[in-house]
This record gives sequence, C-alpha cells and structure tokens, in this order.
Amino acid sequence: MDVKLTYFAWVRERIGLHDETYTTSATTAQELALELKERGENYSAAFHDLTLIRIAIDHEMAQWSACIKDAKEVAFFPPMTGG
Repeated sequence: MDVKLTYFAWVRERIGLHDETYTTSATTAQELALELKERGENYSAAFHDLTLIRIAIDHEMAQWSACIKDAKEVAFFPPMTGG
C-alpha cells in the first residue's frame, strides 16, 4: 500500500525530507516506524525512540498500535508545548 508520510520539526531534520510517498506492507503505525528505521542512518536516528514521537493518521491523533491499512497519510512529530 502507498501512504504519504509527513515529518515535522526534528523528525524532518533528521530524515531530511518534509514528506514522501512510501510503499509498505505494515498494518500498524509501529510496524511502519520500525520498517522506516531500517531504511538508513537518518531514519534510524529519527525513529530510535518512539516514545519521543507522536503520530497522526489522516489528521487524527493516534496511538502506535493504530491500524494504517486504509490511511492516506501518517504524520510524525515530537510532542509540542506552547501557550
């Protein structure tokens, strides 16, 4: 399945891309992240600790165990703070 991956903040900086289309056989967000981690040093650096990354699937916040089977987009970003 093809899915658009979007990266924000330091995740984007480590990977070196804002977004990309990726073909995966993963069924959960966690499986996808582990697959991406194997793509090279930049992905490994970005996904080395999944507790530091939040995800959204089709613009909805999600857990790592969430199904991505029919997803059009998965976004990865660090926790945000602000006022």
